[in-house]
Amino acid sequence: MLIQSSRFGEMTVSPADLIQIPGGVLGFPEEKTYVLFDPGDDTLILWLQSTTNPKLAFPVLEPRIFKSDYRVRLSGSEARELKIQSLGVASVLTILTIPSNLSEMTANLKAPIVINPVLQTAKQVVLQENDLPIQFPMFKELRAALLQMRPAKTGNGSSAKPVAIPLKVSSLNPSPAIEQIPSSAS
Repeated sequence: MLIQSSRFGEMTVSPADLIQIPGGVLGFPEEKTYVLFDPGDDTLILWLQSTTNPKLAFPVLEPRIFKSDYRVRLSGSEARELKIQSLGVASVLTILTIPSNLSEMTANLKAPIVINPVLQTAKQVVLQENDLPIQFPMFKELRAALLQMRPAKTGNGSSAKPVAIPLKVSSLNPSPAIEQIPSSAS
């Protein structure tokens, strides 16, 4: 299937690349089918691209990269809606806001996207914890993670332009950050 992206141009994706978000993303309830792109630029930031709206793409990132103690507590109804058989297989992504001054980049910790990679479905959940910010400053932590992961550049590297590729949802790492709220609390 061909999709258009204002960010990546025309891309070919397979059904195995698609993520269904039946409730949509907050503010975009009509957009229900997405694909996850790795822009190939070594930033760790992925893009959740709508398959029907070329201009709608969300920068996303696994939150434990910049906040190691982050936890997602799903209610029983949220886990059932996602049809998650085991919390150990689900993945979590946070939506980023990337302003022109990159050092002011933030992540929405209050409303992450939880993905069931087995069924290729996801849901943006609004967490009940009051101490979770919608705009968590995380540039310093992301930069530190990138510096820790990258070997020192020798200056002999290729200057080839990165190429975006669709990611299969099954290639996402399961998140150890997901917990279920005890049923008496859900």
